[in-house]
This record gives sequence, C-alpha cells and structure tokens, in this order.
Amino acid sequence: MQTDQITAAQEPPAPAIDAVKPPRADPRDWLLLLKPRVISLVVFTGAIGLFIAPGHIGVFAAAIAIFCIALGAGAAGAINMWYDRDIDALMKRTVSRPIPAGRINPEAALDYGIVLSIVSVVLLGMATNLCAAASLAVSIFYYAVIYTMWLKRRTPQNIVIGGGAGAFPAIIGWAAVTGHIGLLPVLLFAIVFFWTPPHFWSLSLYAAKDYAKAGIPMLPVVKGAKHTRLNVLVYAVILLLVAVSPWPLHLLGPVYGLSALVMSAAFLYFCWGVYADRQDAHGHSLTGDKPARAAFKFSLLYLFIIFAAVAVDRLV
Repeated sequence: MQTDQITAAQEPPAPAIDAVKPPRADPRDWLLLLKPRVISLVVFTGAIGLFIAPGHIGVFAAAIAIFCIALGAGAAGAINMWYDRDIDALMKRTVSRPIPAGRINPEAALDYGIVLSIVSVVLLGMATNLCAAASLAVSIFYYAVIYTMWLKRRTPQNIVIGGGAGAFPAIIGWAAVTGHIGLLPVLLFAIVFFWTPPHFWSLSLYAAKDYAKAGIPMLPVVKGAKHTRLNVLVYAVILLLVAVSPWPLHLLGPVYGLSALVMSAAFLYFCWGVYADRQDAHGHSLTGDKPARAAFKFSLLYLFIIFAAVAVDRLV
C-alpha cells in the first residue's frame, strides 16, 4: 500500500484536457472561412449588375440573388482555404486563418464549402433563372478549381487568367434580372478582369518573400520585381481603355465616362509610381515598396468608384 502511494506520488500530474485540445472555432472563424472582405466587393459589383439590368425583378427575388452571390463567393473562399491550408501556414498574412491555426478541421471546411456552393446555386436558380444559376456555378468552379487547384501553384500568369474568378458577379446580377448575358455586363467583367493583375501584383511586390517561401510562382518570384513593375503599368493602360469603352459604345453616358476616365488616369498615375520606384540593380525597391502599397490601396477605391459611377449614370 505504501509502495503504491509513493509510486502515485512520483507520477507526473495528468495534463489538463484543454492543454492538448486545439483551439475551438467560434462563429467568427466560420465567417472568416468565407473571406468576408472579398464577399463585400463581390456583393457590391453583383448588386450593380442587378441594378442596371433592363427589366424588372421583385425585391424579395433581388435580395435572394444578392444573398446567393455572397454565399457562392464565400463557398468558393472556403474551398480555397481548405486547399491552400499548407501554404497558408507558411505565409505571415495567412498563418492565423482558421484552418492553419487549427481552429477548424480541414474536412469540415471542405464540406462547408461544398454544401454552401450547392445551396447557393440551387437557391438562385429557384429564385431567378437557370442562366444566373449557371453563371454562379461557373464562377465558383473557376475560383475553387481552375484558379486555386490548377493555376495558382503552376504559372506566374495565375492572377491574369484567374482574374476571371472575381469578375463574374456583375454578369450574375444582370442575368438574374434578364435571363441572359449582355454586352455591358461583359465589359464590367472585363474591367474587373484587367483590374486584377495590377491590383494583386502591387500586393505581391511587397509580399514576394512570403510567396517565395510558400512556393507560389507569383510574377515577382519567377520573373523578378522589375518585370512585375512593367506589367503593372501595362495592365493599367489596358484597364483605362477597357474601363472607358462603355461610354463611346453608348452603353453608358458621360457621368460614367468621365468618372472612368479620371479614376483610370489616377490609377495609371499610381501604377507609374510603381514602375518608376527607385530600385537596386535587381529591381528591388529602395523605398520599402511604398508606391506599390499606395497603388494596392487605391485600386480598392478605384473599383468601388467605377461601379458606383455605373449606378449613378443609370440613375441620371
């Protein structure tokens, strides 16, 4: 008996249960899995597409359409986080995401994304029409499979080709009202498509070390900073031409046209700053990539103003 007591006394205390359990997910983690910042932009551009479409849609159906666009975008984001959990764990700006941080099980995240994808597409089809539902399904597949699983880790053109993933909402919103796809939503798609490279490449210039560490072939990692700066400028020029085009094509009026011209010229100015940034012999910034950071921040304002101008132009 005494021996048993001594042995028991010498045994280390059992670890607390909480010490061996991973942190618990709370509702905010499930929301973060949907990439809410991306959703806000998607909802805005989708709502503009719905607002400017010719024809009529009831308030209830319109609300469901916007909800489904948001839900579909979030579902694609959840699948993206499930697939990218290995590289997210290596990058500073993504290491605290719910899956790499251990707060959400990867399999649960995948199930979550798949279920929300199906619900969003089916619900949109029931509330509006097949064209809108099919467009949403294609956008989810584009982001979750074509961009995330195929392009992102294989080519420095991942952002260029993958830019289509975030460009669908205006088309989906338009289709929800009309049941078809017109030229104007295609041009709005093109605006987001050509906006994406200078937007993301500006970010990748000052996050290049993170991308290199994770093995993602972003343009600065594969082709170097100097080549990336030139491409930022080239795509900003293309974007200016595309953004202004609805005006001379008489799809939108002077309120939009002048807004697009001013904002695109301003964005081009910021992108010129990226190109002309003081660099060392290897093309690396001597200013801490301040112009790239400024261009990235302005790019967010740019897209908001451009799409807001579309709505205002239709109102007046």
